[in-house]
Amino acid sequence: MSSTDKTTALSTPTWPFRLAPNPGATPLANYGARQSAVLDAAGLAEARACISAWPGYAPTPLVKLPGLAAALNIGRLFYKQEGARFGLRSFKPLGGAYAVQRCLMREVAARLGVEAVDPQEILARRHAQIVANITVTAATDGNHGRSVAWGARMFGCRCVIYINEAVTPAREEAIAAFGAEVRRHPGSFDDAVRQAFETARREGWHVIPDTSDGNIVVAPRDVTQGYAVMAAEAIEQLPGGKPPTHMFLQAGVGGMAAACCAEFWRRFGADRPTTVIVEPEQAACWFASLAAGRPIAIAGDLDSFMGGLACGEPSPLAWEILQPGAHAAMTLVDAAAEAIMRLLAEGCQGDAPLVAGESGVAGLAGLIAVARDGAARRLLTLAPESEAIVFGSEGATDEAMYRRVVGRSWQEVAA
Repeated sequence: MSSTDKTTALSTPTWPFRLAPNPGATPLANYGARQSAVLDAAGLAEARACISAWPGYAPTPLVKLPGLAAALNIGRLFYKQEGARFGLRSFKPLGGAYAVQRCLMREVAARLGVEAVDPQEILARRHAQIVANITVTAATDGNHGRSVAWGARMFGCRCVIYINEAVTPAREEAIAAFGAEVRRHPGSFDDAVRQAFETARREGWHVIPDTSDGNIVVAPRDVTQGYAVMAAEAIEQLPGGKPPTHMFLQAGVGGMAAACCAEFWRRFGADRPTTVIVEPEQAACWFASLAAGRPIAIAGDLDSFMGGLACGEPSPLAWEILQPGAHAAMTLVDAAAEAIMRLLAEGCQGDAPLVAGESGVAGLAGLIAVARDGAARRLLTLAPESEAIVFGSEGATDEAMYRRVVGRSWQEVAA
């Protein structure tokens, strides 16, 4: 499908895209046991209790964009702005750092021979000597590794982060700034993931992944459960607690998309939003997997301007939620993300400017592409009275790249 049916006066160029319904979707089903085994109410309550106790915690804003909504011929548009989360400029601390805390709680309890350790004991460093001898590791395209490194520094453990050859020097330096040892591994993000798992098994380290290798599931479940805090905040910030009609979610391995889909599904059941997964064209593992009805690994050059989404293998945990929970999937070219970064920086028809990073705008870019294509609107029942929510999952996490794309620094845009 090509976005050629322009339906609004929005000046941003149209882009080629693919959109397909998910044949495995169960739109009328309630949130079931299969999904609750991954994310549930008790897990969310525990994550919120831990994360809300961290220094600097505050819910991020849910921004209304009436100008852009009017330009897209929809009723309302909500944008969850994650650019200021804990000063890391992305939603990722909710997952990686939370999973580090949970890992340390389990390991300290095991070494002390007790049933459980309170999270406040880890935050207060009451077991500093034990924690200092624990190493956590992860693979990353940037933001997840930064989150894990930030958490490791906050709680006092050692951290080793693997990056792939496409990760920019600025992102590498941002991770190292939190005291982590950063190791660059040849190949793709998925190659770096495999290396992190292999080294952890050999060295006795603890992997904090945002995906699972099929064997390690507890830590990636913690990561995804932490992400659900963002979705829970958004639901509480919606006017009148009413669910929007549509939700567009960017996906790499799928953790964030699964967390948001799960929380809206768990809260609203069959009244949840029509949920669309958005990916880079060259790294569309979810698009292929949902169409096939089984997880598929994408081979070849996965490198994308939307670096945090350049993943070739869906998370098995996310699959349990998105395979029945996502209504549709779509792919976009990299130029779409660049255009939306500029659009948000300028504001649209009176909307305040927003700072957004390249991976954080994919969901919004997907919505805009659909809204300007007549056939796509009809497929998703996107109407003038529709209300949509997207998650701006990162700000300017690579300042040099942001300035190159937008033409100004993020500080100038935010001023």
